[in-house]
Parts: sequence; C-alpha cells; structure tokens
Amino acid sequence: MWIGACLSTTGTFVQQFAQSWLVYDMTKNPFYLGLDLFLGQLPIMLFSLFGGVFADRMDRRKMLLYSQYIQMTCAFVLAGLFATRTLQVWHIFALSFIVGCGQSFGGPAYSALLPALVKGEDLSNAIAMNSIQFNLARILGPALGGLAYTTLGATWCFTLNGISYIAVILSLFMIQVKFVAPTSRESIWESMGEGIRFIRRREGLGPLVVLAFFTTLLGFSITGFLPVIVQKIFHKGPETYEVLLVSSGAGSITGALIVAAMERLKGQGHVALLALLALGAATAAFALSRWLPLSCVLIFVAGAAIMASASLMLSLVQVIVSDQMRGRVMSVYNLAFRAGIPLGSLALGKLIPVVGISWALSGSGGILIALSLYFLIVMRNIPTFQAIAKTGH
Repeated sequence: MWIGACLSTTGTFVQQFAQSWLVYDMTKNPFYLGLDLFLGQLPIMLFSLFGGVFADRMDRRKMLLYSQYIQMTCAFVLAGLFATRTLQVWHIFALSFIVGCGQSFGGPAYSALLPALVKGEDLSNAIAMNSIQFNLARILGPALGGLAYTTLGATWCFTLNGISYIAVILSLFMIQVKFVAPTSRESIWESMGEGIRFIRRREGLGPLVVLAFFTTLLGFSITGFLPVIVQKIFHKGPETYEVLLVSSGAGSITGALIVAAMERLKGQGHVALLALLALGAATAAFALSRWLPLSCVLIFVAGAAIMASASLMLSLVQVIVSDQMRGRVMSVYNLAFRAGIPLGSLALGKLIPVVGISWALSGSGGILIALSLYFLIVMRNIPTFQAIAKTGH
C-alpha cells in the first residue's frame, strides 16, 4: 500500500507541476491559479462529510478503488485535450473539480483504512511513514515534472500521472482489510450528526479541527503561489520553480522523520504548536526574501514545520477515535484540513494583485504566528487546550 500510494502521489505532483505552470502561463493572472486550486478542493468541502458516512458503512477498499478510477480517467482526458491542442482553461477547471469529487470520497476511506492495516502501537509510525511517502513524492514529482515538462511537454506530465494510478489500484487488490462495516438503519444525516456530536463531546478534538483548518488556510500559501513568486520576484522559469518545490518537499520529509523519531515523547500537542509558530515565521521571511539560496532554506524550514505539525495533529486524532467512528471523524478533520487550502488560495488570488505577493504571504505568516502564540500563551490554562497540549503521554 505504501509503495502504491508513493508512486501514485508522485504522478499527482508531476501533473500538479505542469498544471499550475500551465494555468498561470495561459492566463498571467494569479486569480486563475487560485481558482484552479479552489475548484480542486471545493468538492472536498461539499461532499467530504458524506464520504465519511459511507466510509463507515461500505467497503473502504472499494471506495478507494472507485476514487482512483475517476482520477486516472481525468488525467488521461487532460493529456488527450492538450495533445490535440483543444485544451482551454475551463477544461482544466472542470477536471480539477471532478478529481476533487473523487478525492472527497477516497480521502475519508483512505484515512479510515490506514489504521486497519497496522497494530495500535504502530499507528504513529504508520502515519509518519505515510507522511514520508507523500513528501518523498513531493520531491520526486516536481523533479520528474520539470524534466518531463521541459523535454517532452505537458502531455507526458498528464499521461505519467494517469499511468501512476495503476500502482495504487494494484496495491488495493492485494491488501487484506480486517474492518467489516456494520449494518446501519440510520439515515446519512443522522450518521453525520453523530460524528459531529462525537467531536464536540470528546475533549481536545474540537481545537485540533480548528488548528487543522488554520494550518492549511495560512500555511499552504507558499507552494500554491510559487509560479507567481518565481516569475514576479526572481524572474526565472520552470527550473527555479522545480528547485523551490524540491526544497519544500525535502523539508517535509525531514519533518516527518522527526515526528517518527519522537513518537514516544510527551506533549506532542505542544510540539505541534511550536511547529506552527516556526511555519509562520518561515512563511513571513520567505515572502520578504530576494535571494534564491535563502529562499530555498526558508521553504525547506516551512516544509519541515508544516509536515511536523500536520503529522502530529493527525496522529493525535487517529489515536483517540474508535474504528466505528473513524470514517466520520476523519471526514470532519479532513474537511477542516482541506477546506483551508482552497479558501486561502482564493483569498490570496484576489489579494496578490492588490498588495503584491510579498505582503500577502508575509501577512499569512504573521497571522499564523499570532494564532500559535494565542494557543501557547493565552489558552495554556484552558482545559480543552490542555487536552491536546499534553497528549502524547
């Protein structure tokens, strides 16, 4: 499963490299780049809660297979449109939305399936390993994407992504899943409400969901708008874009490895907040940097910080959730985590033409610093915060 997911995610980043560069190159407008990111995540905001209910009622492996079929088909359609020179920007937007629909059901199924493949004591390491494969793909994907884009063209970037889904599809046919979905006579809305009530009752889950939302709303700004930074600030091409993406991915792997090494330590919630503080500082400094080597170092630090904080928070959620509620709880958590990406992208896409890329990104970093300090200092004596700050004993 790890190998299949790594190969498939690598293909996704190959396509993302070409797609982001293509959208900005075709429109020369950062708003459309943000709109593409927004449309890709919008279905997750709309349908992820339904996906969580189905993940607790259906065969999670089959749900994941259907999701992979949808995403693979979209990649090949995009390759065909570009190869026949009929591709327009609205085609990219529409296919991004359809891919997001597949992910809105596949995401909760994957999050709920992962703990069923390992023993409870190995869960933290399994989550860390999953983060490592994701970020290993973040390094390999842009490197392969940059090579394919400059030598073979965008068609091959999209084709390679389509082919990569075969690996994860094969792995899903090979794995054995122990979880059997219980029969339920509850309506979808009742099941969804039960999951939300569980989050509200379980101390510490609410703050984790809030932090997950603001982490992506403010912390994913750097990579989403790298094409603008590369062209407007450094006046470079796809090669520089590739270098910055690889630096970010290398930092993320480092962050995941740190989490794997410290899984037995106490106070993981507190460490997650410190990582968020580092992320805000690195984001603000990166926005103001005009020297490429320094920018590579800062985006490396940002990548490490966001992956460390995200992995720690996800691990805390997975540990305190029962298997019967896992699909619904993870769908709410994933909704909060993923919703921040499109909302932040859309807001920055409108803000950048007004105030400039540097001020917009540094503002995101500053707000993230303030939020981290608020939880670390102002809320340190609040019971619900203490529940997550001390988790990891």
